[in-house]
Amino acid sequence: MITIKDIAKLAGVSPSTVSRVISGHPRISTETSLKVKQIMKELNYHPNMMAKSLVSKTTQTLGIMLPRPAEELFQNYFFGELLRGIITHATRNNYELLLSTETSSDDELQAISRLVHGRRVDGILLLGSKRDDPIISFLEEEEFPFVLIGRSETHPNAPMVDNDNVQTAYDATQHLIAQGHTRIGFVSGPPDITLSHDRMRGYRKALEESGLTATNDWIVEGEFLQESGFRAMSLFMSLPDRPTAIVVIDDNVAFGVLRALAELGYQVPEDISVVSFNNIALSELASPPLSSIDIGTYQLGYTAVQVLLKILGNEPLAQNPVIIPHRLIVRESSLYMKAKPFLS
Repeated sequence: MITIKDIAKLAGVSPSTVSRVISGHPRISTETSLKVKQIMKELNYHPNMMAKSLVSKTTQTLGIMLPRPAEELFQNYFFGELLRGIITHATRNNYELLLSTETSSDDELQAISRLVHGRRVDGILLLGSKRDDPIISFLEEEEFPFVLIGRSETHPNAPMVDNDNVQTAYDATQHLIAQGHTRIGFVSGPPDITLSHDRMRGYRKALEESGLTATNDWIVEGEFLQESGFRAMSLFMSLPDRPTAIVVIDDNVAFGVLRALAELGYQVPEDISVVSFNNIALSELASPPLSSIDIGTYQLGYTAVQVLLKILGNEPLAQNPVIIPHRLIVRESSLYMKAKPFLS
């Protein structure tokens, strides 16, 4: 059986140096690290992570709390891109990932409690926050390392990586106003989600600054699913005084909006313009191509792991929250009316 001592002897280094290479210690030179890893590969040596964990009292594992049941979560392409950013930086730093998802707030809290009290992970990533989130309260009370991808209203000092979601919705709405629209609707997400609240604020702020009214009939709340967009359009287009443009909380929801409008016989953008958020890859392939706010989804996930690893290493955070910049990607779905140029 190959041991660390065997690897060290062949590499001409000490066993402690081999251990540091395995753990990704930053003070090991690139040359030494590559040499040790090459010998490990040639001998097909794999470190005993359980034994390593017992010695170091770490698991080299990060927990991810998914915000809704998995079957619904993976219908939304946003989370796939977010997880891609998380996985990239975690694996580069030799961390495994443990995903957890539950169907209710109580179940979520119990799942987090098991991860924390069972010491199954070194830190936790939360993919979204409710406006009054008991999970964050629990993690702060336990003084357990975590990072929230999103914003917490009730825990302003929690480590967070987010966008300025008030500004993102403001920019999306201002784009439609610049196109000449005065009757602008909003398809929102669940009202208990901070993201929905922030984007609603940005939408209303843009309308108010332009002297426009946010009519309640033109605001619909739902889930982050295509069905929510489809239902919203069935409602909007039956109104005697319907909006001529829509801001949609999420690209996935916007696909449902486009499908409903097509089935109802309306053309986009000739009859109604649409702007959404996240700029997932399929947005460009939609019919018509969808105008969307690019929020740097991959960077959100990647940066959240960076922040969590700094916390685990007891490094000070240069800023909190970390705000990932956004930009408006204008495509055909919102470009029918002539207007002054819009600068994002």
